[in-house]
Amino acid sequence: MSTSKKMAATMAIVIFSIFLKKTSADPDLLQDVCVADLNSTEKVNGFPCKKSFTEADFSSLALANPGSTNTTMGSVVTAANVEKVPGLNTLGISLSRIDIASGGINPPHTHPRATEMIYVTDGELDVGFITTANVLVSKHVTKGEVFVFPKGLVHFQKNNGKVPAAVISAFNSQFPGTQSIGPALFAATPDVPNHVLTKTFQIGSKAIKKIKSRLAPKKK
Repeated sequence: MSTSKKMAATMAIVIFSIFLKKTSADPDLLQDVCVADLNSTEKVNGFPCKKSFTEADFSSLALANPGSTNTTMGSVVTAANVEKVPGLNTLGISLSRIDIASGGINPPHTHPRATEMIYVTDGELDVGFITTANVLVSKHVTKGEVFVFPKGLVHFQKNNGKVPAAVISAFNSQFPGTQSIGPALFAATPDVPNHVLTKTFQIGSKAIKKIKSRLAPKKK
């Protein structure tokens, strides 16, 4: 390869690296604000902008109080995303509050559109994420500590302490999305075929049906 071609290739790599470093989970905004019109039927990558807005569109008390942990998993996630704070539209950021009772768990899940950083405000948790090489990265975190879950990787939080725990989660997306592993596989609509699950998990169809019955949404 000639010297000029080598220089051109090097410059392309440098420019591409700079581009990647500047790329966030959500696209950059093109105006000061674009307050989400949550009632619009228009389909875009995000929400259309409202014609007018007020300070209320940029404020919320969604995370002010603990959520009820009287759930099957002993945990509850309260979101402060673009659906709760319309002013977040195009800003590429959101928060959640996670309350976990003693013995409770925020079960394995992923956020397909964002990296997550948690800050422990109360109690202590055992947390971890799993890399695509199936390596578990885990830690016991306590009040005042932070921990990061990389974008798209399966992760969890478990309260093995004797008192309730709470964290504030930050995301680099206005709407990070959450996909829980168990319900995604065993409570999808329509069902994931049993033969797919029996082959995947190397267990019998009776076990698959039992898991599905536990995770299926309760019929009213």
